[in-house]
Amino acid sequence: MALDQSFVGRSYPPTDPYEVGREKIREFAEAVGDANPVYTDTEAAKALGHSNVIAPPTFVFAITFKASGQVIEDPQLGLDYSRVVHGDQRFVYTRPVRAGDRLTVTSSIETIKSLAGNDILDIRGEVHDEAGEHVVTAWTKLVARAAEGA
Repeated sequence: MALDQSFVGRSYPPTDPYEVGREKIREFAEAVGDANPVYTDTEAAKALGHSNVIAPPTFVFAITFKASGQVIEDPQLGLDYSRVVHGDQRFVYTRPVRAGDRLTVTSSIETIKSLAGNDILDIRGEVHDEAGEHVVTAWTKLVARAAEGA
């Protein structure tokens, strides 16, 4: 069954603040194999004009995808997550994520499309710091595969 188009534009409440830790940044950079010292060395980050170590660009996926759970788990939307594959991800930054940031995410449904029986859902996550300043916008595309025989 196709997802309800009336959900396009629906926003969900902001998440509780997520405090970005230096160790989480280091672990993430290590996990993705990025040895850039701005992710682990405060002095290297400061030499490039940052106040603290910064996170790799895809670090924010961890918090924006968790926030999109509000959309995914919305029983009124009716998304069958057992049929979902991750279709795409992109980020547009105002500034890098820094250790010590306290970030909230507000998720919104940007588009819902049906293509060959598959539902394609675009979720936009607006990430703001504790002062309410925009940090990054993340888009997550989810594809709910059509049921066999549908």
